[in-house]
Amino acid sequence: MIESVKLRRQCMLDFYSHYEHLCELQGSLPLKAVKANVTHDTIDLIVDHIKASDWAPLLNALRHNKTLTSIGIRSLHQHGLEESGVERYKTYFRRKIPATLSKDLTGQLCKAVRGCLSISDVLKNLELHGLLLRERDVALLTKGLASASSLESVSLAHCPIGDGGLETICQSIKNTATIRFVNFTACSLTWRGAEHIANVLKHQAIRRHGEAWAESLRYRRPDLEYMTGLRRITLNCNMLVGDRGASAFADCLGEDLWLKALDLQQCGISNEGARSLLDALQTNTTLVVLDIRKNPLIGHVLMKNIIERVLKNGNNADSEYKWLISPSSKDALKTKPKKRTIVLGSGRKGKATIRIGLSSKKSVSPGKKNFSVRESYSPKPLAPGTKGFLPWRTAERARRCRGGTMDCAGKLPVKIQTGGPVKVTVESASTSETEDTEDLEDVIHQPDLAKSLDKIDIAQYQQLQV
Repeated sequence: MIESVKLRRQCMLDFYSHYEHLCELQGSLPLKAVKANVTHDTIDLIVDHIKASDWAPLLNALRHNKTLTSIGIRSLHQHGLEESGVERYKTYFRRKIPATLSKDLTGQLCKAVRGCLSISDVLKNLELHGLLLRERDVALLTKGLASASSLESVSLAHCPIGDGGLETICQSIKNTATIRFVNFTACSLTWRGAEHIANVLKHQAIRRHGEAWAESLRYRRPDLEYMTGLRRITLNCNMLVGDRGASAFADCLGEDLWLKALDLQQCGISNEGARSLLDALQTNTTLVVLDIRKNPLIGHVLMKNIIERVLKNGNNADSEYKWLISPSSKDALKTKPKKRTIVLGSGRKGKATIRIGLSSKKSVSPGKKNFSVRESYSPKPLAPGTKGFLPWRTAERARRCRGGTMDCAGKLPVKIQTGGPVKVTVESASTSETEDTEDLEDVIHQPDLAKSLDKIDIAQYQQLQV
């Protein structure tokens, strides 16, 4: 056998060895992010900082591989997951455009993924997040999906493929027996895209009804759980799906016996689309997750009725199809509170800083002792909204030194000297406003649904007033 062919066949069975060999031939160093998940036979890369020259060995190794079970390639440049609000807008033009947004490299990546899908028998998960997939790229990816023999999950979140790209993908996955989960979050879809996926469900339902009839012959009972086809569809953050898209799903869900989960968060659905979904649930007994949260046009009572009906289908049992965690105020508690700085005065003297808000936890060095509240420099400030709340000790010191009077708790001194510039730093409170959808998240995990929605804690009510 030719030595090069023998080496290539050996490299198919060891991804990282093949990748190192190609890097050595090129004269470059292997990426640390590729080596991180070698033991698990997976790739999970954030590709915004990978140079164009480092892509060639990675794509060549990926094209001929047969051992990887999961491929995840993500870009945070487009949707800015690492930033939010004004910061994302300010830094958008300062960030360097990654190489993955170029036309040629995206096409080469889709060719490599297509080659891996066509020869691999163990690849189960494919995630391409935040990539600018053009029409020809989607066509290449579709050929790979049609020839995949073991793929179970496909995720193209934050890839603006549109309704045309989704239609092309649906033509290939409707006849695929292994794909069970699809994720098209924030893919610029409208009600037409929802109709394309609904047509896939109808096509697979007809095929599975035939399989169930064949299994029921000779007094046998068909096992619906082990039949092939889509089990979970995620279409979150597609605001143009609307009521027409919800009605398209409702038409096929009424008699569907296989779909288990449908996620429609932030899809612009109103009460009209929610009522059509509720009517479909009157005859559907297999759907255990129907997530329509984060749609403010749906009434609270109607959303509660839909969630109650879906939970009855699950019989309060633990299922492999979980409710997805949506961004809420609970996640905001983990992030560092933002600060706003205001400079008052224009003198040449030193600056005076006044901080107002909640105190942050400070680390104590091992050499210092931990004192009690009475022995400390100042008492620990209370949470905003509680009785006896006072600002930080800096504001109190400023009031004592400058002779200002405090009218009530939480207000700054009226008289402030203007001799030097005053720097005021205002910290936002750590607790954000609660929403109705957060209450519904608690309902999902509580057995008594009616009572849990009516009970409102007094502390939460005071925080909402603040």
